Order: sequence, then C-alpha cells, then structure tokens
Amino acid sequence: MADLKALAETLVGLTVKEVQELADVLKADYGIEPAAAAVVVAADGGGAAAVEEKTSFDVILVSGGASKLGVVKIVKELTGLGLKEAKDLVDGAPKPVKEGISKAEADDLVAKLKEAGAEVEVK
Repeated sequence: MADLKALAETLVGLTVKEVQELADVLKADYGIEPAAAAVVVAADGGGAAAVEEKTSFDVILVSGGASKLGVVKIVKELTGLGLKEAKDLVDGAPKPVKEGISKAEADDLVAKLKEAGAEVEVK
C-alpha cells in the first residue's frame, strides 16, 4: 500500500512535459491509449475546475456607508424584505444581500447599492 501511495505522490508531482512523456511511453511500450479527458486534466496540472466560469454569485454588503437610510431603501426595494428586515441587514453588515444570483443581476445590484453609498463586494 505504501508503494501505491508513493506512486500516486510521484504522479501528482509530474510537470506537464513529464505527463506527456509518460503518455507517450504508455502508448508506445504498452499500447495503452490515455483517455482524452485524463490527458487534459493531467496536462493542465489538475486545474480544470479553475477554468470553469463561475455562474452563481453572492452580493455581500460590507458596510452601509454614510447614507444608511438610502441603502436600507435600496435593499428593501431590491430584495423584497420588509423595512425592519432591510434595516437589520444593513445594520448587521457584513452580510449577504442576495446569494446564488447571475453575474448580470449581481452587477446591477452592486451598482445600485454603491450609488446609494454602500460598500459592496461580489463573491
């Protein structure tokens, strides 16, 4: 079992060039054709997940800013919360205003909140 773990650690540590050389040896000497997806994942160092574009965003209210009343009004309007809930959200910052929304909706929300004087970030 220790030998397999050592082998796995060696494979994970291979450079892109070394992975390509390994694929060539496996194909030439053993007749093993690497799967296309496996070569892509190995070739980019396992960062395939990092290449995927994010589709869901969270808008976080960092601070209500100087004009909290204006920010409360915007939060109430954009989230459908009641006045008390919107005020509690702004007073309790940093808190998420909306979660799991599209990039366009997040950008629109951020623009309106910043216009009202809030400090906002998108995650």
